[in-house]
Amino acid sequence: MAEQVISPDLRFVKDILASGGEDLKKCYQCSTCTVVCNVTPDNKPFPRKEMMYAQWGMKDKLISNPDIWLCHQCSDCTANCPRGAKPGEVIGAVRKLAIQHYSPTPLSNMVGDPKYLLILFAIPVLLFLSYIVPKGYLDFSAIPRGEDGGIVYSKFMPVFPQIDVTFGAAAFFAAVCFVLGIKRYWADMSAGVGAQGNIADSIKATITEILAHKRFEKCNVTKDRKTAHLLVFYAFIGLAITTTLAIVYLYGFHYESPYPLYDPLKLIGNISALALLYGITAVIVNRLKNAKKAGKGSYFDWLFIAVVAAIAVTGMGAQLFRLANIGFLAYPTYFAHLVFVFFLFAYAPFSKMAHMVYRATAMVFAKHTKRD
Repeated sequence: MAEQVISPDLRFVKDILASGGEDLKKCYQCSTCTVVCNVTPDNKPFPRKEMMYAQWGMKDKLISNPDIWLCHQCSDCTANCPRGAKPGEVIGAVRKLAIQHYSPTPLSNMVGDPKYLLILFAIPVLLFLSYIVPKGYLDFSAIPRGEDGGIVYSKFMPVFPQIDVTFGAAAFFAAVCFVLGIKRYWADMSAGVGAQGNIADSIKATITEILAHKRFEKCNVTKDRKTAHLLVFYAFIGLAITTTLAIVYLYGFHYESPYPLYDPLKLIGNISALALLYGITAVIVNRLKNAKKAGKGSYFDWLFIAVVAAIAVTGMGAQLFRLANIGFLAYPTYFAHLVFVFFLFAYAPFSKMAHMVYRATAMVFAKHTKRD
């Protein structure tokens, strides 16, 4: 057998250590992590081999590895590691670096680095200020009211062109970045690996599994994550339906907001918002409760959680303050809500939110190649 020469990428090792995998060096390859993992496939199981690749700086082996995404960070491995190497946290750090590697823009490095946080938020803040400052709307009393004297957010920030064009452009930008990144990732995973299944069947099976969050049932240490993640997941689906209905109402029936609370659009939106608020709160509580066993999580993780929580709080707050007709609270809260929503979706391909797309892709690939 020919010898394989390994050229460690020490920069990559340092990046792992700095991205939440600071305990990587404690691993002494006992394989306890692999033994206790209920999610790993029987053939070439993880995360022992990933820990070895990480220690040796074998970036190419890790970045294109579907197993880093098949790992659902149950943290059973981290809780049972006799050396405290925290394999779950290490794999989480590798996923962050994989997102950065496949990103077509430098924004991925900025989203993962706290020193750029103010700059990233400044972009949507200045953008939305450029809409309202020329109109003098920093003076809340100058903002037009509805016929009944109530607060109408579309008079503060018009749906067209400000809202639709801004968020439409952000969504298009995010979609293009996702497509380019996933295309490269799929090509790297496929190198030297033959497809064995039907791609349509693999996609269908993956969607079915994601909708039920089946793999979370196999987790022990963080088994409560399933309910919290399902609530957040379906809340986003509900809010997407709400947005679609709003577009149909406005452009299909010329029916403008605000809508009564009993309207189907508002019912779906409010139920989804409450589910999001409860679900993300449960995510935070579970993380804090399991921090000692599962690890405290990285900045990359907590930034995503904080932004989702902020969207839920400001979204509900904006509605409540509008209904109460408290302008000095309603308008700033609505402005903050727009900023957080922009942050979430414009930077989605570079943040923790990208895990939904990369993990789904890895799951499809695993089923397509009979890896799973």
